[in-house]
This record gives sequence, structure tokens and C-alpha cells, in this order.
Amino acid sequence: MAEKFDAIIVGAGPAGNAAAYTLAKAGLKVLQLERGESPGTKNVQGAILYSDALEKIIPDFREDAPLERHLIEQRMWVLSDDSHIGTHYRSDDFNKEPYNRYTIIRAQFDKWFSSKVRQAGALVICETTVLDLVKDDDCVVGVRTDREGGFIYADVVILADGVNSLLAKKAGFHLEIDPKDVALAVKEIHFLPQETIESRFNISGDEGVVIEMVGKITQGMVGTGFLYTNKESLTIGVGCMLSDFKQQKISPYALLEQMKEHPSIKPLLANSEMKEYTAHLIPEGGYNAMPKIYGAGWMIVGDAGMFVNAVHREGSNLAMTTGRIAAETVIELAAQNKPMTAANLALYRKSLDETFVMKDMKKYKKMPEILHKNPHFFTAYPELLNRAAHTMLKVDGVDKKSKEKEIRQSFVGKRSLFGLLGDAFKLWRAFE
Repeated sequence: MAEKFDAIIVGAGPAGNAAAYTLAKAGLKVLQLERGESPGTKNVQGAILYSDALEKIIPDFREDAPLERHLIEQRMWVLSDDSHIGTHYRSDDFNKEPYNRYTIIRAQFDKWFSSKVRQAGALVICETTVLDLVKDDDCVVGVRTDREGGFIYADVVILADGVNSLLAKKAGFHLEIDPKDVALAVKEIHFLPQETIESRFNISGDEGVVIEMVGKITQGMVGTGFLYTNKESLTIGVGCMLSDFKQQKISPYALLEQMKEHPSIKPLLANSEMKEYTAHLIPEGGYNAMPKIYGAGWMIVGDAGMFVNAVHREGSNLAMTTGRIAAETVIELAAQNKPMTAANLALYRKSLDETFVMKDMKKYKKMPEILHKNPHFFTAYPELLNRAAHTMLKVDGVDKKSKEKEIRQSFVGKRSLFGLLGDAFKLWRAFE
């Protein structure tokens, strides 16, 4: 007879690891399946870790987690073709322990997190592909893998298999993902001596800086660029909606190469050695694109459930939080000897609704559609803002009142007065 577990988790990213660790720590019999050679082998890229979400799972994670730099400064750039205007926030409070955000290398971090899952008592099996969910009538009762005798049973299956969750699609839990609801991001890691990084970004020790970028670098497509400082490397990348890439017929790699040549970015990468490159999908359809996240015998967590706050570029904290809460739901039901029915697992959604996850997803639910329908936010406005800054800062004998008039005329000429008011209203609606 096939072995039976309390829970099976499919996937060993932040969401899957959070669920598996929480369940195993509570003493449940847990199986985690990962198709990669080991957790993290599919993730070479750098990323940002939000400490609050991980602290709720592993309070003492800082003692041995592979962390790169704690972030003390956030820069926001709006780029034209040859300049940028922006702002930054740097705080000494972010330089005091316990630190709030870190840069990490996902391959290292996922491997560490998985070791914690094993230590907690879960059985982790890699190089295993889950082919199907096993159902008894409409209830999920296990999985079928590509291993010999590959049927494995459990009271509940938690899907943490990423944005393009083939299992959820196969089982009919959600439809084919719309290209307008997912971004394709490409990243590179550029190696530099630690002292060079610290000099260029005005930091020391383990301090770090993150730069988020919007504007002409995405060539009118809905997307953003980013640059993170690691200990001895920089992570740089750009992501745009998959539907826009198809329409523009430009490759993500070509877009990244052009971005790296921007005069505001190129000096930061000077003399670096690029050693790692990856591309991956990011769910950015927001609240309105979310599938149903629970049913009889199953739950969906992390990217598979569209849990990404694209406005604030937050993903790992939503992933770990959804994984933890899914696990806590199972723990509570098991303690009460309640079956994993859809009615009982509705507690997962109810619990999530009380967290920042759903509150933020709901807050920005209008943003994806607004950005899709208004590409000038990524073309006209970056150009106008940079030109306005250039006009005001250039000392050429022209009085400031005349310069202000010139700037007003450029905005009205490009968008019209009604267009400007309409754009302001759209943004207000998106952030209300």
C-alpha cells in the first residue's frame, strides 16, 4: 500500500519551504517534493528577503542564514533615454539590528531553508516531478509522481510550484495564465570586489542599497528595472509583461543589454564580470487575476496563487506568509480532527484576508489594468520629468518664471490639460 502523509508540499521555494517547515515543526508527517536536483538549483539570481515574514517562521534565522547585505537605502529612478530623475531614502534606523531587509542569493538561501525543513522532520525528495493530483471524487487525496510506484497519498496537498502551476491548471483549479498577467524578468549577477561596491554606493561593511527603476528602459512596455548590492556582486535585471514582449517583438536579453548601456547605470557596472544569467516568470496580474486558492484536499501558496505585490516589488514575504498560514490552517484542523474539506480549508482564505497580503493585493487591484491601458506612464512622463529637471537646473540666463512656463507648456503639449487631469485621477484611483 502506498505511503500516507499528513501533508504533501509540491515545490521547495520560499512558499513551499515555509509551509513544510511550519507543518514539520508542529509534528505532522510531511513530504516535500522538488523537481530540481536540490532546492535552489533553478534559482541563481539575487533577490530581496523581508525579515518580518521569515521571523514569524524561524525567529533566529539570522544566526546562520546565508544573507548578503542588509539594506539601508532605497533609490527610485525615473529614466529618460540619457538621464534620470529620482529620489532616495536612507535611514540609520535601517542600520540597526534587527535589520528589516536583506539581499540574498536564492540558490544559497533556498538550500539553507531546505536544510531547516529537514531538521524539523520533513521528508524532502528532489529530482521528482509531480505529474498529477490524485482525486477521490472531487477531493484531492495525493499525487502521482514520475518515480516507480509513484502514487503518494496525504490528507492535504499544498501547491507551491510557481507561477505557471501546471498541476493547478491540469486539475482545473485555474485557467491558462493570460500573458498580460505575468511578467518575464531577466537577471544577471555581476561580480566586483567588495571594496569597489562599497565605494560606488557609499556603504561599508554589510550595508546595502537597492535601486528600482522605471521609464524609457522598458521601451513603452509595462515593467521595471532593478539593481541590488550583494557582498561581492551586483544583481541587475529588468522585467516586463509577457504580452508586451510578444507585441514589441524584442527579446528580454536585448532589453537588458540596452538597459546596461544607460549612462546612469553603466558606470555602476564598470569592470564587473558577469557570471550568472537567468530568466523567470513573475505573477503580476494582481488581485483580479488570482485563482481560487483552496478546495477539497488542496491549497495554493506563493507565486502559484499570484501572490506578488508588483507595485512595491514584494514577493518573497507574500510567499512565506501564504505558506505559513496554509500550514497553520492544516495544523489547526488536524488538532481538532477535522477533515480537509473545502468548507474547513476556507479558514486559509479567511486567515489571509486578515493579513497584509490580501489587504495590499486588494488595495492595488486596479493598478495592472491602468498601466496596461496607459503606456505613456513609461514613455511620455519619464521624458517630461527629466526634461523639466534639466530645464530648471540649467543656468542659461533665462529667468525661472519663463522656465516654469516652458515646463507647463511641454506637459500640456504632450498630454493636454484633460489628459493630465485624467492621468492624475487614474493614479489616484489605483492607489486609493
